Order: sequence, then C-alpha cells, then structure tokens
Amino acid sequence: MNRARWLRLALALALIAAVAVAFYYRDGLSLDRLDASIRHAGMLGPLLFMTIYALATVLFLPGSVLTLAGGALFGPVAGTFYNLTGATLGATLAFLVARYIASDWVARKAGGRLKQLMEGVENEGWRFVAFTRLVPLFPFNLLNYAFGLTRIRLGHFIIASYLFMLPGAIAYTYLGYAGREAVAGGEGLIQKGLLALALLAVVAFLPRFIRRLRKAPDAAGTVTTLGVKELKQRLDTHNNVLVLDVRSAEEYHGPLGHIAGSRHIAISELPKRLAELKDYHDHTVAVVCRTDRRSAKAVAHLRQAGFGDVVLVPGGMEVWNREGLPVERE
Repeated sequence: MNRARWLRLALALALIAAVAVAFYYRDGLSLDRLDASIRHAGMLGPLLFMTIYALATVLFLPGSVLTLAGGALFGPVAGTFYNLTGATLGATLAFLVARYIASDWVARKAGGRLKQLMEGVENEGWRFVAFTRLVPLFPFNLLNYAFGLTRIRLGHFIIASYLFMLPGAIAYTYLGYAGREAVAGGEGLIQKGLLALALLAVVAFLPRFIRRLRKAPDAAGTVTTLGVKELKQRLDTHNNVLVLDVRSAEEYHGPLGHIAGSRHIAISELPKRLAELKDYHDHTVAVVCRTDRRSAKAVAHLRQAGFGDVVLVPGGMEVWNREGLPVERE
C-alpha cells in the first residue's frame, strides 16, 4: 500500500473516531452551553457558532438542534444567515471528505440509495441537489457525503445547497427565536407563534409541491428511459431507431454537437410539426435534449400524437459527450 493510500486510511479512521466521540458526547450540545460559549467568545461568537455547526454536520450531530439554537441566540435574520452558512460549510467539508478521503466508507453507509443519487445527478445535475434539499430523501448529514461520490461539480453543489436550504433555515430559525421569546415573556407572542406555524406549514407543503412539479411532464404516463450507451448500441445494430433532438437550433449546432443522423425539431415547434414524423410511427423514437424536463415534454407530445415506442435519453447530449461518444458539429 502506497503512502497516499495509508494517509487516506488514517484520515478515514480519524473521521470515524471523531464521529463516535461526537455521538457519545452529543448530550452536551445544549442551548445553555452554546450560549455561554458564544458570549465568552465576544465578537467572535458568530464565527464560533458557524464553526460548531459545520463540525456538527461533518460529525453527524443533529443540525435541527443547532438551527433552533441559532434562532434563539441571534434572532431570525442573523440566525438564518449563521445557520445557513454553517450548514453549507459543513456540507461542503463532508462532500470533500467523501470525494477525496473516505469514499469506500461513504459508499457502504449510503447503500442502495447511492445508485439512485448518482442517477439523479447524471440526469438533472444541480437540479437534483436542489430537489433533495427541499424534499428529504435520506438523512441530511449522510446526503452531504453521498453527493461527494457523484459527478456533481463542487460549485454547483455549494450554490444549490445554500439557496435551496434557505426555506427550511428560515422556518426553523424563526421557530427557535419564537420559542426563546415565549420563554422570556416577550411581546407579540401570539403573532410570532402564528408566523412560526405558518413558516413550518410552508416547509411541510414544499415536498408535495415539488413532487407535483417534477411529475407534471409525465402526465401521459411513466416515461421510459434509454441510456446513451444502449442508444449507441441500438443505432449501430438497428435501423428502426429515430433520434429526435428537441434542443434549439443554437444548441443543436453548438459546442455539444449532435448525434449523426438525428432529426432536429425544437421543442417549441414540435406540436405543429408532428406531421413531419408520420413515417416514424413504427420506430423507436429516442428523445434527446439538454434537460430531461424538456425531453419529457417532447415525449408527452409524441405519445398524445399516437407514437407508441417513445423513450427519453437521460442527460441527453451532455451525458453523450461525457461518455466520449461520437458527435457531429456543423
């Protein structure tokens, strides 16, 4: 075993040990102790809090407790900023640990969900990160590590995490603030309590709303998918496959290029140009685009027009290029 692998193993073991110690002493993470520590730190108190939040995220400590504490200690506005920044820093650290140090350990912990995560990132990129921040698929702390094993870019991960964790951060921070005000006997408790409940209701409703938005393009039925490698194999061995590229003309002739022999009809023009495809009713029509959402809309149009064998190519030309498959540019 070379030196680099020994170093990775040592760091992974140190991480496991730190998680175990943090879990053992998790009861010490109380509001009173945090308050005392932050007051003692003076002007550095917010920085100390964000550091604690980031380390807690890496070490699998419950973030909800800290989010409530942030609202109680700093108020709804500053508390939201500190909570969100600390959580994003911790998520980024966990992401980097998984990508460069403890990939095997994370893969074992994530189990079967890792494949689902990788497929989601392949198909949707940063949009899938945004979805998982709004709709909890599996535990937040483990999710940060699992994303480190996908192909998502670090910058996309950070920005999507920060923006789409904001609704939950606002709601739970305000709940912590309202709780502390209630204990202290502050003014306007009824209004603050009702606002906290309203924010929680919005956050609770978001997952259902997001799921409906994601399912909207599939109104014609479940979308059948075909991977880029399978599509290439079928194009090489069959002559009854039509590749329909529904990107704009600029994208079709742009840097990603297009698949040789593909038919180009932009999604905006597809409903009025369906008659041009009448000779392909008995073919497999593979829809290619840059986003799966546009591809799904094209699939729905084709199915409504009576095309029976329509498939969506997840990731479209981005994945086709990533796999090094041949393209044409003109």
